[in-house]
Amino acid sequence: MTLFGLSEPVIRLLSFLTIFSTLAIIELVAPRLERAEMRGALKSRRWVTNLAMVVLSSVALRVIFPLAAVGTALWAQSQGLGLFGLIGLPVWAAGVLAFFILDFAVWLEHVVSHKWPWLWRIHRMHHADTGFDLTTALRFHPLEIVLSMLWKAAIIIALGAPPVAVLVFEIVLNGAAMFNHANIRLPKPLDRVLRLLVVTPDMHRIHHSTDQRETDSNYGFNLAIWDRMFSTYTKVPRRGDTGIEIGLTEWRDERTANLGWALALPFVSAPDARARAKSGQ
Repeated sequence: MTLFGLSEPVIRLLSFLTIFSTLAIIELVAPRLERAEMRGALKSRRWVTNLAMVVLSSVALRVIFPLAAVGTALWAQSQGLGLFGLIGLPVWAAGVLAFFILDFAVWLEHVVSHKWPWLWRIHRMHHADTGFDLTTALRFHPLEIVLSMLWKAAIIIALGAPPVAVLVFEIVLNGAAMFNHANIRLPKPLDRVLRLLVVTPDMHRIHHSTDQRETDSNYGFNLAIWDRMFSTYTKVPRRGDTGIEIGLTEWRDERTANLGWALALPFVSAPDARARAKSGQ
């Protein structure tokens, strides 16, 4: 697929680099949290691991599922598949509906990844990051990326989602995830207005709290409406925006910044409370 003379992978890459670079600069200028995990040698290790993870996930996705989301939409369109085509929905309306339905599907997938133990074993690697910045948005296990793409592909085929709408959704979702994981300070009035529609950093950071009650809330990656609609919205963390503890209580050391450890985490059992107390973690 090409748009404005550029292929889909090139469009995705340019969008990613532009958003990543912009947010990285803002993080340096106006950081929300000033912690050891957010600076120095530990930050460098985290960034290497998190950036390596997105490279590995991208390679795995292209090998296992070469069509990806946009390719799936093009294939479904060529085969005349999907609900939108059957009911003769105009392309613009199909595009708008596809965007909202896909966003809800990603929100639902996220909720399920917390509720089903075997999916949580994979997803918890994302939450094991003891820091919180835009690279945390890239820290997903390759297994989770492939499973997520299979889920999105099923929705795309069922809907017959327009390829352009799928491309826009993928770019927006990726950019929104980096934005709401970014360690940036937004003025409170702006944050209050933005989170009426989209997920802000202060809103999503709550989801990465070590407090289980807060982790089980604010699941959105892009639109903020689903958490309010299904009563999974938490307005402020119990320890406050700057006092919040990030990560998982099971693992509170620098191992979480290691690539090998992160890749192996789905296959590792969490230490029980007695083991943690004995080790002093």
